[in-house]
Amino acid sequence: MDALTLLIADHNRVRGLFERFKAANERDDTEAMATLAEAMRADLTVHTTIEEEIFYPAVRGLTDEIGETVAEGLEEHHQVEVLLEELATLDAGDEAWVAKWTVVIEDVDHHAEEEESELFPAVRSHTDADTRDQWGDQLDRRKGELGAATMADRIDLTAAEVRALASDQAIPGRSTLSTDELRAAVQP
Repeated sequence: MDALTLLIADHNRVRGLFERFKAANERDDTEAMATLAEAMRADLTVHTTIEEEIFYPAVRGLTDEIGETVAEGLEEHHQVEVLLEELATLDAGDEAWVAKWTVVIEDVDHHAEEEESELFPAVRSHTDADTRDQWGDQLDRRKGELGAATMADRIDLTAAEVRALASDQAIPGRSTLSTDELRAAVQP
């Protein structure tokens, strides 16, 4: 799978978690919020790891502009990591806990949008499909090593199962995404 498609799928999965977290917050459902927060933490940790270990080093030298965007992305990752460390010391549902998760959600939304609108198009224009597919395989393999679901864990899901999971998991844009894009985005 193309590395950019895989990374966007990760963004969409986390966006779905964010929406479900916000809905749980509106219902004052602390238990659901805590469960979703752990899923967000796990997904964000895996995603930043694969970007920092594989994707960013691979693309950083393509152009000066890409290098600058990668440097900014690393700082944004650091900012979220600090917030996640602080969140680990707070009780689920506390006012500060909810406020920090709100900031994490806003920061990650901004970061993902910036990658998708600036970094990924630049990377696409300076690389070929085979290279991006090789990176995608490396990213997916590393996700598995980190304990996250891989494409192999989702490959047997039918189109109907994938669409149902995408709906349950509030994957954004699910009506316009292909089955393979949704397969990469859903948590099996």
